[in-house]
Parts: sequence; C-alpha cells; structure tokens
Amino acid sequence: MNFNFIDANIDNISLHKVGNKTADEGYQLSKKNVEIGQELKKLLTHYFVSPFKSQESFSFWHITNLKYNEVHEFISEVFNDPDSLYNNSVNLAKYLYEKSIHPKIKGGEFYTVYFKNCIIDNQTVDAVGLFKSENKDTFLKIFPSDDNFEIESQQGVNINKLDKGCLIFNTKKDKGYVVLVVDNINKGSDVAHYWMDDFLQVKPYKNEYYYTENIISLCKNFTSNNLIIDKTQKADILNKAVSFFKENESFDMDDFSNQIMKEESMKQAFQQYRSQYEQDRDIIIADDFNISQQALKKQVRTIKNIIKLDNNFKISIDGDTRYLEKGYDEEKRMNFYKLYFRDEE
Repeated sequence: MNFNFIDANIDNISLHKVGNKTADEGYQLSKKNVEIGQELKKLLTHYFVSPFKSQESFSFWHITNLKYNEVHEFISEVFNDPDSLYNNSVNLAKYLYEKSIHPKIKGGEFYTVYFKNCIIDNQTVDAVGLFKSENKDTFLKIFPSDDNFEIESQQGVNINKLDKGCLIFNTKKDKGYVVLVVDNINKGSDVAHYWMDDFLQVKPYKNEYYYTENIISLCKNFTSNNLIIDKTQKADILNKAVSFFKENESFDMDDFSNQIMKEESMKQAFQQYRSQYEQDRDIIIADDFNISQQALKKQVRTIKNIIKLDNNFKISIDGDTRYLEKGYDEEKRMNFYKLYFRDEE
C-alpha cells in the first residue's frame, strides 16, 4: 500500500490528558474540541503524520468478533458522524486510561484528530488519528530587553518527535480498516504492548509488505535453527534469497525453492519447517505475491552473515560462497577457511 499526506489537513481536533491508572493519576477531559488557526494546523499536521514512513500496515481485530474491539467501534462512529469526534474522543481517553496499567507507562496529552484528503493507493479518504505525547523537551526562549537579551527555559512538545500514534483510514471497514502505527518510546519493551495490543488491538494487515516480511523471516529462522546447515550454507541460502527478492517483482514459492534450495532433501525440510513456523506464529506464508521493496530493505538490514572464528577473526559473507572453502588441518588440529579473491582493497 502507498500512503500520501501532501494534501492532508486537520478538520477537527480534540485534546485530553491521560495518566497512569496504576499510579492513580486519573485523566483530565476538555470541555470541547480545540480551536486552532491555519498556521498551527499545518504545524500539527507535520507533527502527526510525518513519522508514518513505513508501508507496514495493520487492522483492528478481536479474538471473538471485531465488534468487540472498542477502538474500532468508536472510530466507526466518528466516520459515520464526524460531529461525534468530541464525544468519542472522551470515550477513547477513558478507554486508554483503563489500559494504562503498566507501572512504566507515562501520562501525557492524548489527541483525537479528524483528517481530510489523505491518500491511500490513489484513493482520497478521510482518516482519524490517535496520538499521545509523553515526553517533554526543554526549549530556550530568547527575547530582547532594553539594551540586552533575556533567556527563559520552557517545557514543551517537540513537533519533530511524536511519541505514540496511529492513523485509521476510512477504507476496508469490514476488515478492520487500514491502520498505521508508531511507538517511538517503548520499542521492543513490554510497555509497548499496551499501545498496540491492549489499547488498539491491531494485527498486521495481510498485504505484500506482510507476505514479504514473513517469507524473509522464515528463511532467517530456517537457516538459524536447522542443525544440518553449517554457517557457510546459511550465508549462501540467505544471499541467494536476498538476490531473488531484489531481481524479481513477484514471488513464487516453487521458483524460489528451485533456485535457492536445489537439493530435494533441503526443499522438503524447508516446507516442513514452513508449516510448523506458520502454526507456531499464527501467520500465513503465501505461495505467490508481489514483493514489497520496503519490507525487503527493512529485513535485509537484520541479516548478518558473519562467521566468528574463536576470538581472532570474523568473516563477513556478502557474495558467492563458492569462493570460500572449509577444511581441517591434521597437523595443527584446527579448522580453517580458504578464501579466493581477485583484488584486495
């Protein structure tokens, strides 16, 4: 999916403050929507939408029925009646407070924003944004005073650093809408679960990004967990897999298996591992799909084809493993690698 916010503009905005429930901080609700001028709307639009650079998208879900996902239902009411933004922002703030029970969750301002003219896959749609600012930066204010200058410090929100946010596009409602999510504060920590899993309750949207990311993750895990594959073979498989994705616009499982794993025993092991991988993670590995170059770039950064040799050497393998030979020296009673190359840089 492709997203474009060049013409996006804020139609309405509601602001509340939500604290940590475990610390009994409570919440502070405004009496009405916030009225702001055009210049401030432009600044806030930049603040809200600029962090959403990834094509990775999500959708609302619920283990029993989508209608029991509270955020999905509140947002649906807003799309049906944009004038209900304030009332539903109150509902959302109260619901967020109920989910803010981890002791490390910081209180902060909670924004509910209605956007016009957002573009998704060349279709212009409305969107609702939910944002939370938790951290404050210190800013210096310098102003003239008679023949001198004075300096004051102020605490405020940095408009280039969105802490938490999500954008819900008014499309594919029956599938849980199309949702973009960012959490720049608690990446990789258990605190992050409260925003995505507890409050929003979203799961990855099944598109080319999702399928590309999953198949590359499958390859990485297969090579790492297969005991019969040595590190040279692992590097070879991953390098060939990356080349396959870079050289093709679409993915076909049969073509991929034939090019990457030519031995029949390896193909069978891969398919068996795939079935277990899908089951354990409750995901889908598609047999054919269009390749997402953005997902590929993200996954390639996590591939480290490095062989560590005792505490002395590291071999980084980025190309053809035919020029790397492994052997054993009987006299020294040590393993060795032999490398062939044309030029030394």
